Amino acid sequence: MTVPAGERGTTTVAPRAVRRIAERAAAEALPDGGSVLRGSAGVRGTSARISVGVRLPYPVRADEAARRIRERAAARTAALTGLSVPRAEVRVDTLSAGPAPEVPEAVEAAPGPAGGRPGPRIRAERRVPAAVLAAVGVVVCGLVLADVVAVRFGGAPAGWRTAVLDWAATHGPADSAVRIGGAVAALAGAWLLGCALLPGLRRRLRMAAPGPGVRAALDRDAAARILRERTLGVPGVVRARVTVRRRRAGVRAGVGYGDPAEVRAEAVRVLDAALLELGLARPPALRVRVRREAGMPPPVPEESVVAVERPDAAGRPDAAGRSDAPTGSDVVGRPDTAVDGTPGARGGLRDGGEA
Repeated sequence: MTVPAGERGTTTVAPRAVRRIAERAAAEALPDGGSVLRGSAGVRGTSARISVGVRLPYPVRADEAARRIRERAAARTAALTGLSVPRAEVRVDTLSAGPAPEVPEAVEAAPGPAGGRPGPRIRAERRVPAAVLAAVGVVVCGLVLADVVAVRFGGAPAGWRTAVLDWAATHGPADSAVRIGGAVAALAGAWLLGCALLPGLRRRLRMAAPGPGVRAALDRDAAARILRERTLGVPGVVRARVTVRRRRAGVRAGVGYGDPAEVRAEAVRVLDAALLELGLARPPALRVRVRREAGMPPPVPEESVVAVERPDAAGRPDAAGRSDAPTGSDVVGRPDTAVDGTPGARGGLRDGGEA
């Protein structure tokens, strides 16, 4: 017996269940030391949209790890819920720093993925401007609609609408209030156009695309922390300050010991390798400054060490280079002998002298 389609019933998977499944699926693809922070999901018809925020251990290739997590979460969610997952997002929110890695002696510069081409720009979602605009539109449209419906059913128009119409009829473009209102409206429109057209997220650096349709970005603060850790790992560096911009990375290092020129050369080598390991599409230009810390003595050159020859009793060294004459320390250690050979406190002469 065939049951009509209208009597078969429906199966609905709640967004909360989809979110739990996506979080569990993402946890299955995490590297050792990573964890799932939070996730979200939305269901519309037979499709679902999932988003998962994760914490990854450092150091790790964030783009490759995020790609594995995204593919695993989308495939497992679709298989377990029966919904299609056309879009899955993975956000790397934080990095858990483990023990400081040793500075490698030599790092081979490998070309970035996909030939170093930048991936598509990640655009800001503009949630706050969209929410404000939607709230204002709902309030204004709701008031106007309620007043129009009331008038259509025989009611009197609202006082605020009559007052606005009367004010607009008596004021022209030459009035200051109209000009100020027009300027404010123009600024608001320019701001909304900027929110719609500009990508935003200026604090993130674009990474090379690991694959087609994959977008990856690295936060500037995370890049600065990585470069600072590498700088502190250079021998001789006791303090470091790093600032990362879109086109330039500045490093100021304090040298506690060693030659500042050699320390700077080693820091440049290590930081160049670290910039390549970040996987950025356009690595920023590196600028390194070193300065000796206050209170640290400068290095003593080897030429300043002078050998002192000890003479014998007659003022000449013997054949073996030894001397029998008392040194300064021997003189100080004998309270009974003065420096010039005169009798000391005990009143006696040595080496055959008479009392």
